[in-house]
Amino acid sequence: MTIGIPQIKAFVAVAERASFSEAAEDLGVSQSAVSHAVAALERTTGRPVLTRGNSVRPTLLGERMLGQARVALAALSALEELAHRRDGGVRGNLVLAAPPTVCHSLVPALIEHWRAEFPGVTVSLFEGGDDEIASWLDGASADLAVLVDPTDVPPGAVVLARDRFHAVLREDHPLVGRAEVDVHELADDPLLLSTSGCERQIRELYRAAGEPLHPAHQVRQLSTLFAMVRAGTGVSVVPGLAAGMEGPGVVLVPLAQRAGRTLVLTGPHHRPWHPSAAALLSSMAQERIA
Repeated sequence: MTIGIPQIKAFVAVAERASFSEAAEDLGVSQSAVSHAVAALERTTGRPVLTRGNSVRPTLLGERMLGQARVALAALSALEELAHRRDGGVRGNLVLAAPPTVCHSLVPALIEHWRAEFPGVTVSLFEGGDDEIASWLDGASADLAVLVDPTDVPPGAVVLARDRFHAVLREDHPLVGRAEVDVHELADDPLLLSTSGCERQIRELYRAAGEPLHPAHQVRQLSTLFAMVRAGTGVSVVPGLAAGMEGPGVVLVPLAQRAGRTLVLTGPHHRPWHPSAAALLSSMAQERIA
């Protein structure tokens, strides 16, 4: 027995939704059809790929298969898009993964640009931390991603922006009103360190400046970080693209240190790009949207 496409689609849908009924709704088939497809897959493998009961999740074998199953479906989507392209138009459904600050600042213009230039392409957004985004792209959960300071990018990737870091201060802080702030001047205040992204770059920034980094608090959500600064808990350092997310009572001031981060829009490195993703990236190379 061989593994069929309907079995792979059913398995991935159930694994991602943690529900047979929700997977059936996504696929537009009956729950019975999804159950039969997964059962057929398990007969082929000779072992369960999903747990049943109150918690539906991949088994150990299922976890090992899930990444390859997503890659297979991504390849199938690319083949279908090429096969059905009749008039030279670009069509398809793509997933773009990006960090919160990029989603806030750059993604709206990107999607608007693509909607106008490629009306046959639908782009859905996944927001996540830097490490999550890289794994989504590698695991075929995303077709495109905005990576932060990638060390290795495939041909066709586009630099979206180079983003300078800023100090985050309460509006009544003595340093507010300065054109720039040196990280050494932040040493008298408790530091809030964001752990959802750019932690590596911020630690390197402090190291290069010769300033010890001893965060008083480590915070994942930017909204929480800004709320704590607003409450007078301390100060922080964030990318400049976070401007506009801080809300009232909080001010972003550029750091005197010029270190920042580079944001790169790319497709996957270790598998072929979806044809529509390649077309979107090609358009970005010709016309910068930032």
